[in-house]
Amino acid sequence: MKVLFIVQGEGRGHLTQAIAMEDLLRRNGYEVVEVLVGKSNSRRLPGFFNRSIQAPVKRFLSPNFLPTTANKRASLSRSVAYNVMKLPTYIKSMHYIYTRIEESGAELVINFYELLTGLTYLLYRPAVPQISIGHQYLFLHRDFEFPGKNRLNLCLLRFFTRLTCIGAQEKLALSFREMEDDGTAHVRVVPPLLRKEVLSCEGTQGDYLHGYMVNAGFGENIKIWHGAHPEVPLHFFWDKQDEEEVCRVDETLTFHQIDDVKFLRYMAGCKAYATTAGFESVCEAMYLGKPLLMVPAHIEQDCNAYDAARSGAGVISDGFDLERLLAFSGSYRPDTSFRYWVRSCDWRILRCIETAMDELRYPKSASPYSCLNLDTL
Repeated sequence: MKVLFIVQGEGRGHLTQAIAMEDLLRRNGYEVVEVLVGKSNSRRLPGFFNRSIQAPVKRFLSPNFLPTTANKRASLSRSVAYNVMKLPTYIKSMHYIYTRIEESGAELVINFYELLTGLTYLLYRPAVPQISIGHQYLFLHRDFEFPGKNRLNLCLLRFFTRLTCIGAQEKLALSFREMEDDGTAHVRVVPPLLRKEVLSCEGTQGDYLHGYMVNAGFGENIKIWHGAHPEVPLHFFWDKQDEEEVCRVDETLTFHQIDDVKFLRYMAGCKAYATTAGFESVCEAMYLGKPLLMVPAHIEQDCNAYDAARSGAGVISDGFDLERLLAFSGSYRPDTSFRYWVRSCDWRILRCIETAMDELRYPKSASPYSCLNLDTL
């Protein structure tokens, strides 16, 4: 079967999931014919993605969150205003997506939480079936527990998530732990989709703290903390533009441009990990047995952090309070059951894909998952 990927390019999580999914499908006889990646003026496509993905990669302009003026948390008002002005551009992107779906010969579209995929299926109604995958689809599950945050923001998050999966035959929700499927919401719960490099990696106990920030404004927090604790070695990753590949502040503080090979190496050898609570890197740290400090940058990451903390993975903070991380690491014990859950990912996801396609081929045996979910907003 020929498969086309459409990937949200914000951060690194969806990109690494696409790399892992391509490897999984190719090992099982599928052909990934093309990868479409949403881009914006405020983000760069990391070099590791082009090096790792085998299918041709094409870009299109897509909506994204804009940070506050301090370049830390995402600004909802700025993001909405900016993206409304760009609507004519996004309509062109939707037409481009539809054209690539039709011309690529794809028999299946796998959507990695890209908003314009859902809107393309709403406006153009491509005949090619779609499966949407991402941890965000767990937000639509009846049993998901949300943090006590602004109710309006949580409603908007769920609405946005529904928009991304319009037309999806299946919604595969990546989860920190096993849960029952939600047949009413058409959500199937599957393990995190981690790359083979992570699965083959073994964690060791180092003396330095490792970190990743999706918005480079948090770098000032790191420098302030470092000034008070210069004896603690720090290695942090960011995607700050116009900076060197390695920005060495002094002997114990270094900032690195995001590079997944180097990032994983530092993750495997660190004492503990601090992050802006992106789902993928939280899972990688949990798999390698690293204690976590999570500093959410927007409402989606608030939900990730709350869910991970419920699983015992780490602590949540409004800033990079690395002293809290060091204190937590003293009592932290890795969850070995998480590794077994992750290891079951391949057969669970393949079963979901093959079941969905069988239900399309043989509609008489259709289950509640077989409807094209175009009118459920």
